[in-house]
Amino acid sequence: MKKKIIIGSRGSILALAQSEMIKKRLERNFPEIEFEIKVIVTSGDKDLVSNWNNSDTSLKSFFTKEIEQELLDGVIDLAVHSMKDMPIVSPPGLICGATPDREDNRDVFISKLGVKLMDLPKGATVGTSSLRRTMGLKNLRPDLNIKQLRGNIHTRLRKLDEEDYDGILLAAAGLIRVGLEDRITEYLDYDMMMPAPAQGALYIQCREKDPFIREVLNSIHNEQIEKLVEIEREFSKIFDGGCHTPMGCATITTGKKVLLKGVYCENDILYKDEVFEEISEGKAIAQKLAKKIRERIND
Repeated sequence: MKKKIIIGSRGSILALAQSEMIKKRLERNFPEIEFEIKVIVTSGDKDLVSNWNNSDTSLKSFFTKEIEQELLDGVIDLAVHSMKDMPIVSPPGLICGATPDREDNRDVFISKLGVKLMDLPKGATVGTSSLRRTMGLKNLRPDLNIKQLRGNIHTRLRKLDEEDYDGILLAAAGLIRVGLEDRITEYLDYDMMMPAPAQGALYIQCREKDPFIREVLNSIHNEQIEKLVEIEREFSKIFDGGCHTPMGCATITTGKKVLLKGVYCENDILYKDEVFEEISEGKAIAQKLAKKIRERIND
């Protein structure tokens, strides 16, 4: 048995909070093993501005490739990623070793003056860098001034406080995980703002041929969340989901069935639909929803 397991993580406050959360869960399950977090600087962390401006390239690999290389090289034993930031396919030799419990997947509105999104005055300025959120806002409130907002959670909150934003949109999960839930003015339900596929879920990556680490990670694996995230990521894959694709979806379970709600924007028109199927159908649920939305687009 290994006496020490190294967890790879980006150095952002959110990434470290998520890695620390996984570390504590593993320590509870395996008190005889020492767990250590190793911070790895990624291309995205080094040059965020150029990568954001590269509209022809998915940003996802910019925040994972150095971490994945250290996994392949055996420098670290596992890595903690936000699921929504992960490409659909891992590099050869790496797998998702665990999908832990999921945090709230909704988007939230943070207001400078505590005013809810629909109560903002006409022409108010709302910050977001997400095309999905931008199109959602335009659908809800076409009168708003939408202003680009980039940076980590703390940077965006500071800009809200110090600059000419009336409010900003963020993911609930990130704020909760870094202890800033009290900044949330309003949780946005799916009909107001559809979340990104797999938002709020974590992807614990490891080497495929490392049975010991896979066994360790199995102790924090949530099979139900894995199934739901697989459906959401399939929907994203069908619509070529990425940082520059205005689409989103969410799963809601009822017994053995799952309601998949999805949205996709084309030519500034937001197309929404949903399907309700047995969860055992897996990826086929996403395919059925994608077909319904494409039929609406082609009508």
